[in-house]
Amino acid sequence: MKSEEILAGPLLEQVHFPEDLRKLKPTDLRQLSDELRQYIIDTVSIHGGHFGASLGVVELTVALHYVYNTPEDQILWDVGHQAYGHKILTGRRKDFYSNRKYKGISGFPKRSESPYDAFGVGHSSTSISAALGMSVARDLDKSDKKMVAIIGDGAMTGGMAFEALNNAGALNSDLLVILNDNNMSIDPNVGALKEYLADITTSKTFNKMRDDVYDMLGHLKGAGDAMRKVASRVERALMAAVTPGSLFRSFGFKYYGPVDGHNVDALRRHLEDLRTVSGPKLLHIVTVKGKGFAPAEREQTKWHATSSPFDKISGQVLKPSAKPTAPKYQDVFGDALVELAENDERIVGITPAMPSGSSLWPMMNRFPDRAFDVGIAEQHAVTFGAGLATQGKKAFVAIYSTFLQRGYDQLVHDVAIQKLPVVFCIDRAGFAGADGPTHHGLYDIPYLRAIPNVIISSPRNEQELRDMMFTASTHEEAAWAIRYPRGEATGMEMRKEFSKMEIGKAQVLRDGEDLVILTFGPIAEYAEEAIRRASEEGIEVGHVDMRFAKPLDREMLVQLSTQYKAFITLEDGTVEAGFGSAIAEYLADKSTRPSIHIMGIPDRIVEHGTQRELHDEVGIGPDGILKKIHEVSEKVNQEVA
Repeated sequence: MKSEEILAGPLLEQVHFPEDLRKLKPTDLRQLSDELRQYIIDTVSIHGGHFGASLGVVELTVALHYVYNTPEDQILWDVGHQAYGHKILTGRRKDFYSNRKYKGISGFPKRSESPYDAFGVGHSSTSISAALGMSVARDLDKSDKKMVAIIGDGAMTGGMAFEALNNAGALNSDLLVILNDNNMSIDPNVGALKEYLADITTSKTFNKMRDDVYDMLGHLKGAGDAMRKVASRVERALMAAVTPGSLFRSFGFKYYGPVDGHNVDALRRHLEDLRTVSGPKLLHIVTVKGKGFAPAEREQTKWHATSSPFDKISGQVLKPSAKPTAPKYQDVFGDALVELAENDERIVGITPAMPSGSSLWPMMNRFPDRAFDVGIAEQHAVTFGAGLATQGKKAFVAIYSTFLQRGYDQLVHDVAIQKLPVVFCIDRAGFAGADGPTHHGLYDIPYLRAIPNVIISSPRNEQELRDMMFTASTHEEAAWAIRYPRGEATGMEMRKEFSKMEIGKAQVLRDGEDLVILTFGPIAEYAEEAIRRASEEGIEVGHVDMRFAKPLDREMLVQLSTQYKAFITLEDGTVEAGFGSAIAEYLADKSTRPSIHIMGIPDRIVEHGTQRELHDEVGIGPDGILKKIHEVSEKVNQEVA
């Protein structure tokens, strides 16, 4: 079913762009919000996608585009999975069914997709910094455009957000920050900031005082325009004095709120007032993630995103995905960590706001004193692990490859230089799928290869993952990175006991004639398929699971160089400075050197789609590997002839 088969409500049908929205009467906004929410539910129930976050900001989205002159005024959505309503109202309703699908529109705001997408996002906590940069540029240009950053309370745990608040307050720049407070990111928020915001929104003293202020000023609201403006100013001044928003005022921001984020009329009025207030301002709104869809309100983590069609009333899955035949790699990690921790009290688990995505929940449930969700704070997660390591603890940091990029300085300065044996379990390595380029984990091999005192490994299957984790738990000489992809493992039968691996040792899987494929990680499965097909055509190709990109099995490479005339290297990562490059660099000055053909992700931005679609697009799926086998084999035969 495509978008034209998903009916928009009578008001939403009239709104193709925000200028259409601004032609509506203020009294129409509540109905439009209801129709927009229903359209998101209708579409996602069929086509899947992020869900709860966008439902929670429907009224805010409508009010923002009604009050602000977008795209001249710039709206920045932090992270961006809350921007579905924004996309629908900004010319993409007819294409919204293709959201997150191969060759379809992006699941996140994307500057090249629409002039209404002011800033590309995917990682959190960036909106205030970007909005401040835009505000300063506006001031230099002597323009009068407005900048609005919408940031969730989960994203507020990221250090960048506070760095930007500090800078914006010092510069006294004219911008509006909207804090969307729903106590959720993907999993429930953690930390002192969460408790602070909860105190603001639940304080009986505050709420009583706010009601008293409203009562006192109520009679003025019925007066003329001049008196209403006076009342509005008095209200803001009194509320600023009585609300516990001192944290934000200490950064130099005028604090407003908290206000009901689902009252579109009130939001419109607040935004109209704030549009005329100069300087840095923070509007604190309180919302419910999944608002308007009861199952999503009840189970907010579950309904953060969905891939299966579901009944839009009950939430019941209509076409259940085929029952997995294998566990996900992340779940293999989660179970193995608990097993290791049961026998080694030094082991501590850490994740930056991804206990579900990285499967740290089993550890958090079994050993709550030894497992930590530190919030969206990747830099802190790395150095927190380093601190634990100085005291003899074995820190396992479960983190997505794309998010570990944010802790690169800490990897170098706090871990590697001090030779601290922190273990990094790098999830979502390689193509991440529908989340697209902001979430692909393509660069960890190159950026880790450059750092001394770091072992880089990748398991071919779930058994190797368990054994790598066990070996890393006993290793004290260096940090250790174990990378594995999103999705299901092989489904092999695993032995219960762990086995220690020899660091830097490769494994020969099959012998060939003139050509061998050296693989790094689970992408070996593609190679096996291509090799079987080549064998049916009479081409015998060897296969070696290298297991380690650093240190390389140099002895094995020398041996293979005497045995084969050509190497194909294969990795689910960038060809630039990756695993294949490491092999080419080592063999560059050897007297006996085969031709080396590096296969991986090319040096360009690859968009979203399923992992298999993207692997096939860049030529490293089974068909692409077989094609490369033919090319290399033909070249070898020509050289022999």
